[in-house]
Amino acid sequence: MKKIVVLTGAGVSAESGIKTFRDADGLWEGHDVMQVASPIGWEKDQELVLDFYNKRRRQLRQVEPNAAHLALKDLEEKFDVHIITQNIDDLHERAGSQNVIHLHGELKKARSTFDENLVMDWEGDIKLGDFCEHNYQLRPHVVWFGEAVPMMEKAIEITAEAEILIIIGTSMQVYPAAGLVDFISDDIPVYFIDPKPSVSENHRLTIYAEKASSGVPKVVKNLLEKA
Repeated sequence: MKKIVVLTGAGVSAESGIKTFRDADGLWEGHDVMQVASPIGWEKDQELVLDFYNKRRRQLRQVEPNAAHLALKDLEEKFDVHIITQNIDDLHERAGSQNVIHLHGELKKARSTFDENLVMDWEGDIKLGDFCEHNYQLRPHVVWFGEAVPMMEKAIEITAEAEILIIIGTSMQVYPAAGLVDFISDDIPVYFIDPKPSVSENHRLTIYAEKASSGVPKVVKNLLEKA
């Protein structure tokens, strides 16, 4: 089967009710992102950071995968599909996608502040006093500003093997994720789905200037028919 690599950003989950990373004023839920998404913010006020992600985790339980998530699962009927997402929600998995890499971590996991490789599933709130086995505070398993992206090497390896690339709901302006497109072969077809695309069509790039819930099913239908 041909290998399809799918790069997804906030736009694929926004229609499920997951807020995009920043509002127009640069704030997220009234907070400067550095307060809740940086090691400095964590050191300054762990309770604020934990509360922020606890609210996100509770919100995630109230939403469902949308048509874009579900359509990507359908691609697995005839293709070897690998999703590389910048999102920390689990909507791709809940839609049934089998191969998902989370570049920026996962909201429904916690990790030790002693050992970053000590990661565990976590459904409820993380509270002050929730410790790992080494008696260190647990934190959200989320990559914050200024931190390394541990799954980047694996994402590069997978992207380099792509025979078709689909980009959904991301401006591809934020690095290091944006750099993944530099690792694809020059001759593979690329589909870009976003209401406000930041690129122009060419001989290998097809643009769907629309929301993920309408654009992704169209691309999937087209690819399945060709297969």
